[in-house]
Amino acid sequence: MDTRRLERKLRMGMVGGGADAFIGAVHRMAAQLDGGVEFVAGALSATPDKARASGRALLLAPDRNYGTWEEMLEREAARPAGDRIDFVSIVTPNDSHFAPAAAFAGAGFHVVCDKPMTFDLEEARRLVSIVGASGIVFALTHNYTGYPLVKEARHRVSSGELGEVVKIVVEYPQGWLLAPLERAGQKQAAWRTDPRRAGASCCIGDIGSHCENLAHYITGLEINEVCADLRTVVPGRPLDDDGNLLVRYASGAAGVLFASQISAGEENNLGIRVYGTRGALEWRHEEPNDLWLRWPEAPATLLRRGNAYLSEAARRATRLPAGHPEAFIEAFANVYRNALDTVRARILGVEPDPLALDFPTALDGARGMAFIETAVASARSERKWHPLKDYR
Repeated sequence: MDTRRLERKLRMGMVGGGADAFIGAVHRMAAQLDGGVEFVAGALSATPDKARASGRALLLAPDRNYGTWEEMLEREAARPAGDRIDFVSIVTPNDSHFAPAAAFAGAGFHVVCDKPMTFDLEEARRLVSIVGASGIVFALTHNYTGYPLVKEARHRVSSGELGEVVKIVVEYPQGWLLAPLERAGQKQAAWRTDPRRAGASCCIGDIGSHCENLAHYITGLEINEVCADLRTVVPGRPLDDDGNLLVRYASGAAGVLFASQISAGEENNLGIRVYGTRGALEWRHEEPNDLWLRWPEAPATLLRRGNAYLSEAARRATRLPAGHPEAFIEAFANVYRNALDTVRARILGVEPDPLALDFPTALDGARGMAFIETAVASARSERKWHPLKDYR
């Protein structure tokens, strides 16, 4: 049975992500890109008046335009099963992910949550337990896993085509925080550099977590130890804005992870190279429709999105014919598509397509929080190597 043939649209609620919020708009576009979702309810700001103003701007019905997420949960849960929201997207700053995610999951609502999943590792472990007990679908929007050629890279590694993975180099340089934007009231900079809202880290928590997740997604390797050097380049900033890490994987592979928000001229230059005993691959976010395979004694091979020679997972994540670029919104939408196809399967009482189960989960979120806290602990310690904190 095609689980996307549910005879209605899924009903979406949102916590955070008001009318002027970049990431809220991205989530709404991504969720609705394939036509199977209707945005019907929201508590779109931590301030009730602002929340309702955003809801009016986004044309929410007055009776589903809520001042707080607690009000949304109470009133949506009181609606008939055939009328309440099917899932909620949580797109607030880090410090306000856990409470609504735990409450909605505990009440039986499916959850899509922005990353990093929680404020700290303790909250992450608790959320994994709540999600497991409730049985709901929980998806974490590590959106870079949604790119077709990232899925192809994963396929090439898991098939053994590159041999045994021996080295991973993953980097994410940005330059937008080279100036102290937080002191000028720039909203995105202000909360990301505030330890009360962002948690233990700015740079590693915000974009280094993407590096960790991308390396794990493509290779499946688990981090064993981390040696981290985190720095604060902008004077007076309380959290890191630059990080350089050495990584040892449980398999014996080695890794180099570099994340920076003070690299002048860089935009969103996420990239990864995976080296195996028989070959290597390279993918870059700013050229997302290309995947390079490299061989010891043969010319490099360029794979392009949208072609029939790609794996089933890569083809499923492709909407346009070859030569028509697909990028950030589509990749984000692929996370939503798989998670929500799994939700539809739950509603229909059938097993989801195995390909639909390809989305980051609460366990990925907990592993990410363990990585962040281990990196921070390593950077603050005189000891060279720190084992990855337990996240299970």
